[in-house]
Amino acid sequence: MREQDRAFLLGLLGVVIFAITVPMTRLATDRPGFPGLDPLFITAGRAALAGLLSAFYLAVTRAPRPDRSQVFRLGQAGLGIVIGFPLFLGLAVRHVDAVHASVITGALPLATAALAALLLRERASSAFWAAAILGFALVILYAWLAGDGGRGLSLADLALLAAVISAAFGYVKGAEVSRSLGPERVICWVLVLYLPLTIPVAWAFRPMGAVEPAAWLGFAYVTVFSMWLGFFAWYRGLAADPLRVSQVQLLQPFLSMLFAVPILGERMTWMASLFCLAIIAAVASSRKLR
Repeated sequence: MREQDRAFLLGLLGVVIFAITVPMTRLATDRPGFPGLDPLFITAGRAALAGLLSAFYLAVTRAPRPDRSQVFRLGQAGLGIVIGFPLFLGLAVRHVDAVHASVITGALPLATAALAALLLRERASSAFWAAAILGFALVILYAWLAGDGGRGLSLADLALLAAVISAAFGYVKGAEVSRSLGPERVICWVLVLYLPLTIPVAWAFRPMGAVEPAAWLGFAYVTVFSMWLGFFAWYRGLAADPLRVSQVQLLQPFLSMLFAVPILGERMTWMASLFCLAIIAAVASSRKLR
């Protein structure tokens, strides 16, 4: 197999793993009529268990320790990908279905590119910013029309937007140290650094009552795959062929919607599909215009 084809398949595997995160997070979360897990436990628990796996991996591979400046950036990345994204997503999917959440989180590549341009001081054309503003406007319009029974933005929509911004911030800060530290080690060191916080929080918010077995299945998935192994496949594919592999991420919101159908029994609406296509088009045009 050619190196480019291998990189593409690894990138596609990473995107598929991340696409299942939204429906699996909803499956794990407690909501009316479903005794699941508290979003705070999911946030801290998945990071704590993945952090222990990361510590074992770093020890076995004898990975070099990050220096002080790298630790600072890793800590910043963790604010977005360890705390912000899973917490806001977990709070949101208590009240909205996974299809709705998939459309809004489909703006994540656009938010990442925009934050990279701002924080990393990358030059971006006015056409790029126009595409970014259009993509954001589409997300807001969809949330306004579909959220809270058609009466405007709900708190769940605001939580989803906060999740998108958190993940984008974490990705950008992690990218700052990925070249010097190694892309696969970034997520591992982030998770290990946050163990003193995630372990006690997970213990404090551990479930005390009955929990649906399906919720534990969702929690196991977001722990092992979404929080850990998915980054291995995605970063390795991206490092080998960044230009082609990065385009695979355009499939993520559609895949999330498709997986929500068998996992949660949801249905795809025409409005969600239409807005998902429009947001994907905005993301695709922004990448060409940078």
